[in-house]
Amino acid sequence: MKLLRALYLNSRLFIAIGVVVASFLISFIADGFIVVPQALFFLLLALVATDLLLLFRTRRGLHGHRFTPEKLSNGDDNEIRIHFENFYPYKVTLQVIDEIPHQFQRRDLTFDLVLAPGESKVLRYFLRPVKRGEYSFGAVNAFVRSPLGLFSRRFRFSDDALVPVYPSFIQMRKYELLAISNRLVDLGIKKIRRIGQNMEFESIKEYVSGDDFRTINWKATARKNHFMVNHYQDERSQQVYSLIDKGRVMQMPFNGLSLLDYAINASLVISNIALKKSDKAGLITFQDRIGSMLPASRQNNQMSQILEVLYNQKTAYRETDYSALFTQVRRKVTQRSLLLLFTNFESIYGLQRQLPYLKRLAQQHLLVVIFFENTEMKSLLQEPAHQLKEVYYKAIAEKFSSDKKLIAKELAQHGIQALLTAPEHLTVNTINKYLELKARGMI
Repeated sequence: MKLLRALYLNSRLFIAIGVVVASFLISFIADGFIVVPQALFFLLLALVATDLLLLFRTRRGLHGHRFTPEKLSNGDDNEIRIHFENFYPYKVTLQVIDEIPHQFQRRDLTFDLVLAPGESKVLRYFLRPVKRGEYSFGAVNAFVRSPLGLFSRRFRFSDDALVPVYPSFIQMRKYELLAISNRLVDLGIKKIRRIGQNMEFESIKEYVSGDDFRTINWKATARKNHFMVNHYQDERSQQVYSLIDKGRVMQMPFNGLSLLDYAINASLVISNIALKKSDKAGLITFQDRIGSMLPASRQNNQMSQILEVLYNQKTAYRETDYSALFTQVRRKVTQRSLLLLFTNFESIYGLQRQLPYLKRLAQQHLLVVIFFENTEMKSLLQEPAHQLKEVYYKAIAEKFSSDKKLIAKELAQHGIQALLTAPEHLTVNTINKYLELKARGMI
């Protein structure tokens, strides 16, 4: 029974059977032709026996193993590798079907390989998850065909694995590496000219041409008998909080990811950048009530804590309560901080309902409201209208697009920083905004 479960019939066998049957039918018409179908029949029996012997005489003809990462990165292409090694004494052809998690909803993930005797190969492919959570991988199925190709023998490698999908740590590492190598400009991060003078003292150094003469340290100059200047650095240990709205306004999907997941990925990156800038990073999530609160800190394990908190975020996409957010910030965040509020407003009326709470937050902290452009609406505006119905659609789309710009202006009138961005550019634009505010000495 084990042999039968591993045995599969190929199309080449059915073609051969069809040829034999057709030759027998022809023999009823053509006299003396019966010898040909009989010869073909016995030849087919011999080939069948030979193919079965080739496939099953080697007990361990093929070895395979899937290598899955410890965790997958949400919204990114994650590499999956399957290693194969051929123990047959002849060249085999493989058809590989990997049982990937049902969340991907893919039924076409098949691969064809050819392995020479004793050869090893690594099959690589990529998966892009769009939801956080646990993903269950099944077995790897490899269907082996001999050079005859009448039958296939299935090898099943039970590499069952339960892999969690975390917020985009691949994106976080990418920005971190580019920051170390000073190549952030390649991803659109602007070089912000420092405006004003940061007054956090770092050291005393010798004067060089171009230094500000106002920073000359006259006491050190008198001791050294040549000009010495004070060297200042960007102010450090400032608190940066990511406030993530988990309400129903963040449910809208773009390119498979919800706005909430875009905000979670961007929060992970900006928290890491803030820590690299020697600031303190914290996190607050909310919807109809406060979800998670991680105080701002610069501890060594702060990024791992932020990653775990963001991974465990669950939401029912309920109506957002900004009064609960204001109360939480007022009680728990006593030092003036940079608050990056990831939310979304589709109309000016939606903003006006929450504006009193935003104004009160901006009185005590530097508040940046980050909300999203509707890229689908933008593409609709760029298409020409050919019918009256399409003219109506474009007029409505223009109204929604205009409301987004009015929201940004309304926030600016009340002294609140606003950032309107497309979802795919959220991370880059958020980093630019953080660096701009830091260069201007506003935090």
